[in-house]
Amino acid sequence: MQLGIIGLGRMGGNIARRLMQDGHACVVYDRDAKAVDALAKDGATGAKDLKDLAARLEAPRAVWVMLPAGGPTEETVAALGEVLEAGDTVIDGGNTFYKDDIRRAKALKGKGLTYLDVGTSGGVWGLERGYCMMVGGEVEAFERVEPILRTLAPGLGTIPRTKGADTRAEHGYIHAGPVGAGHFV
Repeated sequence: MQLGIIGLGRMGGNIARRLMQDGHACVVYDRDAKAVDALAKDGATGAKDLKDLAARLEAPRAVWVMLPAGGPTEETVAALGEVLEAGDTVIDGGNTFYKDDIRRAKALKGKGLTYLDVGTSGGVWGLERGYCMMVGGEVEAFERVEPILRTLAPGLGTIPRTKGADTRAEHGYIHAGPVGAGHFV
C-alpha cells in the first residue's frame, strides 16, 4: 500500500522504514530537507512540499501526520484539507487532545475527507518491535489503511494468547470507535 508521511523525526522516519521493509511505498515530507533525503536513500519518494506530496500519491490518498501536538499538527492538517481531494484520508499519528481530533474530523468531513486519530506508541524501538496504536475514525477509512496498521503493529511475542480475545487486539491494534473515542487499537 502507498502512504504519505509528514514528519520524519525518530518515530515518523522509523514508521516509514518499517512500512518499506514490508513492501509498502512511502512518499515522505519534512520541513528538514535532510530528513527527506535520508528516507529517499532508504527507498522512499521524497516530496518538496505538501502539494507535491499529494501529487505523488494515488487516489484515494492516505497521509500520516507524525508531528508534535498543537500548532504543527493543526497547521498541517488544515493545509492538507486544501491539497487533498474527496475520498482521501488524513491520519494523525500523534498524541493530540481528543477534542481537537473531533473538531478536525468534522472540518475535513465537510470537504469529503476522512480522518483517523491513531495515537501511536513505540518510540525509537518501534522500527524493530512495532507500535501500539489507538485508532478512532470511520470504519471504511480504518479498513482501507488496515494493511499499514498490520505492518506497524507488534507481533505476538512470547506471551501466551488470551483465549477468546479478538486476534487483532493481540497484534497491537483494533478499530474501536469514532474519532476521539480513545479505545485501545
